[in-house]
Amino acid sequence: MLNHPAAARLLIAAAPVLFVLMWATGFVVARYSAPHASPLAFLSIRFPLAGFLFVVIALALAAPWPGPRPAFHAAVAGAFLHGGYLGPVYWAVAHGMPAGVSALIVGLQPLMTAILAAHLVGERISLRHWLGLATGIAGVALVVWPKLQGSLTGGITPLTVAVNVAGALSISFGTVYQKRYATALNLASGGVWQYVGATLVVLVAALLTEDMRFDATFEAWFALAWSVIVLSLGAISLLMLLIRLGDVGRVASLIFLVPGVSALMAYGLFGETLSPVQILGMAVCAAAVLIVTRTRVRRA
Repeated sequence: MLNHPAAARLLIAAAPVLFVLMWATGFVVARYSAPHASPLAFLSIRFPLAGFLFVVIALALAAPWPGPRPAFHAAVAGAFLHGGYLGPVYWAVAHGMPAGVSALIVGLQPLMTAILAAHLVGERISLRHWLGLATGIAGVALVVWPKLQGSLTGGITPLTVAVNVAGALSISFGTVYQKRYATALNLASGGVWQYVGATLVVLVAALLTEDMRFDATFEAWFALAWSVIVLSLGAISLLMLLIRLGDVGRVASLIFLVPGVSALMAYGLFGETLSPVQILGMAVCAAAVLIVTRTRVRRA
């Protein structure tokens, strides 16, 4: 998809920063769209639109289309990377989980990804890498614990935390699956099949559990447009590029940078605040980023 060497080098160099900024807005959009659409219904509209955009791009670039087996792998990866990840995150945020805290819980992903990558991709993680991941988990605990509620009515509850963790597990498995089975696919044509898989997951879940609400206000359409263009098209393409270029564990460590950015955005837009202990947890997670990203990930 990148034919100009200079442009390709520039994009590769800027990809981690762009990815973090774009990815962070995903949690903000989940919060922004919640009053205007059921979370799974929103994604049931977003994913087919994103898939259609990828069809247009693939046709415009004359991209090679995958055969049945690679297409199946792309659909499975998309089901986990998009549907199984964003479905739980949007649901939890719609039920009161603060956007910044949701992002931090998903920050558990690097540990899960590293464990899965060790078994499925053959990546061996050093002791220093594990130390960084453990530090990140400690930071997540500091952020979640002060406002953990015993009720199930909304906010930071055992249920919303568990649902967020399920989303982190899903994207972790999807990242490793993509690396092993679908990384050689064209980003555009492969992306089409990813969104086929993602749409099936959220549409079935929405039809079974929701009223498919979408109020068609400006806010709902704006959130949908941002989600499709900036997140589904921009951020996911960057994620696939980063997975293709780097080790899975190192790519996943970028997620540690997202919570702080998401928390700042949520504070500015929605007035979401963090206690001093939670801010300390954010700082601990930032320290984990330094530990993880400075670690060499070796192939077994």
